[in-house]
Amino acid sequence: MAYMQLLIRFIAGFVFFFHVEVSAQGNSDSLVIRKIFEEALTKSRCYDDLGTLCKSIPPRLSGSVGAAMAVEFTRSIFEDEKFDRVFLQQMMVPNWKRGDVCSANAQIGKVKKDLRVCALGGSVGGNVTGEVIAVNSLEKLDSLGRKAIENKIVFFNRPMEPRHIHTFEAYGGCVDQRWAGPSKAAKYGAVATLVRSMNLREDEFPHTGSMSYDSDYPKIPALALSTDDATWLTNKLAEGGSIEVSLRANCVTMPDTISHNVVGELIGTQFPNEFVICGGHLDAWDNGEGAHDDGAGCMQSIEALRILKNIGYKPRHTLRAVMFMNEENGARGAKKYAEWADSLNEKHLFAIESDRGGFSPRGFAIDSEDSIMIRKISRFRTLLEPYGLHDFKRGGGGVDIGPLKKQGTLCIGLVPDSQRYFDHHHAANDTFEHVNKRELELGAAAMAALIYLLDQEL
Repeated sequence: MAYMQLLIRFIAGFVFFFHVEVSAQGNSDSLVIRKIFEEALTKSRCYDDLGTLCKSIPPRLSGSVGAAMAVEFTRSIFEDEKFDRVFLQQMMVPNWKRGDVCSANAQIGKVKKDLRVCALGGSVGGNVTGEVIAVNSLEKLDSLGRKAIENKIVFFNRPMEPRHIHTFEAYGGCVDQRWAGPSKAAKYGAVATLVRSMNLREDEFPHTGSMSYDSDYPKIPALALSTDDATWLTNKLAEGGSIEVSLRANCVTMPDTISHNVVGELIGTQFPNEFVICGGHLDAWDNGEGAHDDGAGCMQSIEALRILKNIGYKPRHTLRAVMFMNEENGARGAKKYAEWADSLNEKHLFAIESDRGGFSPRGFAIDSEDSIMIRKISRFRTLLEPYGLHDFKRGGGGVDIGPLKKQGTLCIGLVPDSQRYFDHHHAANDTFEHVNKRELELGAAAMAALIYLLDQEL
């Protein structure tokens, strides 16, 4: 009996001790996270750095002078902040030039209307006139056939679905017509394509983006049309009769050229040869400033590590911020980084990418089929909910960190509120003025907090 009482007292004491230890750890984490957010909201540099990137450097599409200047600018930030190691990774990137001519007008009888258009990335140039035919799917071209399509301009008119709460689902539901539409139309003899911009809002801005040619078919000009003008064209076509469009573009693809990823590193104290990375892509489409896509993600990634450094945190594993090049039209930087890491047998534990705009952070998407891992990360919700971070779910991590999955890296995407993102995505209004300073800083702090928690956990 005395033995049983002693055993019960021992177990009760152990449980109490374990509870105290866990609570103490939780309290310690809460204090660090609080310090992270206070540092971000009172001493951050990311908003000013984003302003410099957007306003003092020319458009930074891969292969451009602006891209080269952005490489040097971000390298200088790492060096000024005295990161333990700063280096570049060289690769060859596409070198597509938009040119200075991109126009279109519609003719209905004797009435002409100028249409707001921009060439899709990778499009050939041309001077084309043809009758417009509208379709809402790639499959519709198959049913129409060559007789209906030959010598026509195909207008891909499937809008983003407004009923989706998460707007990236709406984007995914219609982007195939931009990517694959030109070659699919050329297969049946079309002379050019127009595509309704990937935008949930009705406005005057055409949205560019990548497209791809199938080598089996002729290359034809491919332009995006603003949602305002796409709706106008839709209504006019519904009235019946013929609408002729004339379009011009002088874009051209030059030979590949040299560019770089930029990497800044804080060396780990216990596991210096095991790596945790965060990053965004430094390149951006040339018709805007690339503020949300993805200057915000780059500056947040640098800021996340700078915050941890400035509060005196000593990471257990080596932390890297990576400014990837060429996400928009080739992902060469992502592939280069993964190949380089493989060649050195580097072990990457996890990677966080910010490439969904600098809006208020809501949580994280976890690119894993491992429900145990998702539950493990979701345990951090209690610590992060006070900062508005409540959305932890399975989802894509990001294009630039995706190649690391092959080596078992856990890939995570920062998830901001998505409702305004596609108002600016790939458009001329993706400018610094449309980024909110506090929202940007909160995103940087969210990344820093998750990096801290995972660095402690793994």
